[in-house]
Amino acid sequence: MDPTAHRRRTVLIAAIVGGLILLLLIGVGVYGLIRGPHTAEPTEPTSTDGPTATSPALVPAEPEPLVALGGPEDFAVAVAEALFTWDTTSGYGPADYAQMLADVTADTEADAAASDVRAYLPTPEWWAQLRTHQTRQWLTIDTIEIPAVWEHAVAQAAPGQIPDGTVAYTISGTRHRTGYWGADPVTTTHPVAFTVFLVCTPERTSAPPPANPITDDCLLLRLSQLDNPLR
Repeated sequence: MDPTAHRRRTVLIAAIVGGLILLLLIGVGVYGLIRGPHTAEPTEPTSTDGPTATSPALVPAEPEPLVALGGPEDFAVAVAEALFTWDTTSGYGPADYAQMLADVTADTEADAAASDVRAYLPTPEWWAQLRTHQTRQWLTIDTIEIPAVWEHAVAQAAPGQIPDGTVAYTISGTRHRTGYWGADPVTTTHPVAFTVFLVCTPERTSAPPPANPITDDCLLLRLSQLDNPLR
């Protein structure tokens, strides 16, 4: 065989293979923008023509202030929903959604909590990519409970070591995203778990304090790393 012809054929095959790999990477990249950064349990996209059990009719068109009309557990739920509910087509950015949580954060942990929140939200660059797919996100909560390890920590803490009214809730649920891949609607889901740390105003009464002396006047302290909650 002519060595020159053989080299040309080798170069042609390499170019074709390289092109196929490039196309594959582009496809995977677009899919990743819709799915998000978590790849431990891949979820295939499914087309939807309208709202379903996992696709609400309306995600708020703008960041909404946190409103919790119950006790600390209700506040933890409100924090979780604010943390995961956003719409890249709203005209707002991740900093605007983060501000809703900053408004209900304890001053003593403001900087640390802000860093926690940013870790849950897309970066501005990632947000811009998600916006090209009209991506929306929200959370459905499956369970919320005070983790056993926290109860043990409170029971073993020295007096004054844990401020009165401090509580932790571990939340497990499903993160949902909808968007478009070209002209096709896409929905993805991913299980998530995390812990919300709160401080709530202790009840001030002359009677002996209850087992969990917390009212509904709560502030956010910290968030655990996503998918690394207290159990």
